[in-house]
Amino acid sequence: MTTPPTRGEGEEREGPVIRDKRRIDPETGAVRDPAGAQPAPPQAPVPPAGAAPGGGGAPAADGALQTQLAERTADLQRLKAEYDNYRKRVERDRVAVREQALANVLNELLPVLDDIGRARDHDELVGGFKSVGEALEAVTGKLGLVRYGEKGEPFDPTVHEALMHGYSAEVTETSVTDVLQPGYRIGERILRPARVAVAEPDPNAAAPGAAEPGGAGDGGQGGGKS
Repeated sequence: MTTPPTRGEGEEREGPVIRDKRRIDPETGAVRDPAGAQPAPPQAPVPPAGAAPGGGGAPAADGALQTQLAERTADLQRLKAEYDNYRKRVERDRVAVREQALANVLNELLPVLDDIGRARDHDELVGGFKSVGEALEAVTGKLGLVRYGEKGEPFDPTVHEALMHGYSAEVTETSVTDVLQPGYRIGERILRPARVAVAEPDPNAAAPGAAEPGGAGDGGQGGGKS
């Protein structure tokens, strides 16, 4: 029978090794630090989106905000300009519609005003007819209707319509010699041009101060010859 070898005095006995890995000490209740555990290395802060590397996050964020602010300001300015143009266009259209409606009404009254003017020229504007005529002329005047066209005024083709033409030695420029039908306007708008007769300076008329043949000048020359 073989006898198992015996261990020397300096040799350790081999056997199961039990390690307590509980994190809580059952006796004290304290949290144990794992043996040999290394502390986790500190993590670098994550820069915000759009931040420049190397710690320049704050200036980059400010630049992005400034850019957005400039864009929104430009949008508001453009919107305000569009609104101002729209408001001016609406106001201009409103005035134009009012003037056109007023012009249409007054155009219908022009024949009546012509009859009143002819009656006045023939001394027939009397009695109740005179009161009605003067009241109508006053109302149309308050609405801005202006009558124009007078004898002797310079001819203007933009406001006059020449129905008759002639020459005269009494005028120095093309002038109105007779008003056949008065003109009417509202502000700068011509409702009806004044229909007139015009005359131009006579090209055959002698210039003022010109010596006539056989006048004093010729007589003086004759006297010198005799």
